[in-house]
Amino acid sequence: MEQTVKLKKKDIFLTGIFKENAIFIMQLGMCPALAVSNSFESALGMAVMVVLVLMLTNVLISALRKVIPNEVRIPAYIVIIATSVTMLKMFVDAYAPALATSLGIFIPLITVNCIVLGRAEAFASKNKVSDSLIDGLGSALGFGLALIAIALFREVLGKGSLTIGNLLPFPFEFTFQLFPSKFGLAMLVQPAGAFLVMGVMLAAIVAYQNYKSYQQKIKGARK
Repeated sequence: MEQTVKLKKKDIFLTGIFKENAIFIMQLGMCPALAVSNSFESALGMAVMVVLVLMLTNVLISALRKVIPNEVRIPAYIVIIATSVTMLKMFVDAYAPALATSLGIFIPLITVNCIVLGRAEAFASKNKVSDSLIDGLGSALGFGLALIAIALFREVLGKGSLTIGNLLPFPFEFTFQLFPSKFGLAMLVQPAGAFLVMGVMLAAIVAYQNYKSYQQKIKGARK
């Protein structure tokens, strides 16, 4: 019996973005979030790759879930994920070499990303293909949007500008200069800046959640 018979596809999709956001709620995939979020383009490139890998592997694992023996399911998942990542890396090396150089080892490390393997074990291995595709898309988008948000804060506040077309294979390169770079907080584009920005954003999310819980308690007491 499928696990998500009673779950609407919309709920499956939104859970990965908000309720179980990989970075801000589950604190998964933190290594690439800290390492590649120093620029918007590197974060966007990583986000797109995780979306493609997670959707593809979720679909494949779901389609093969009744064929793969339970005793070797984890090694089988890793083979499927590693194959998908290898094909993607070859594509990026060929068509976006600047991005491949910037991300470096973090492209092949998608293979052991907790989000990808976690969704394979927790969802795709127990649900039908269509639901697994939606779950992969939602979970990956949640990770990607969080990664891009961190990168935007780091690059804009750290450099005073936002560059597009330097790493990604766009037919143009443009830099939006928002304020003079001498007023930027250069520390934010350094490794320590990732911890600082992520900590502030996590604190803001927790504060908002506590505020919502407080408001609900007040409404409940008034009733």
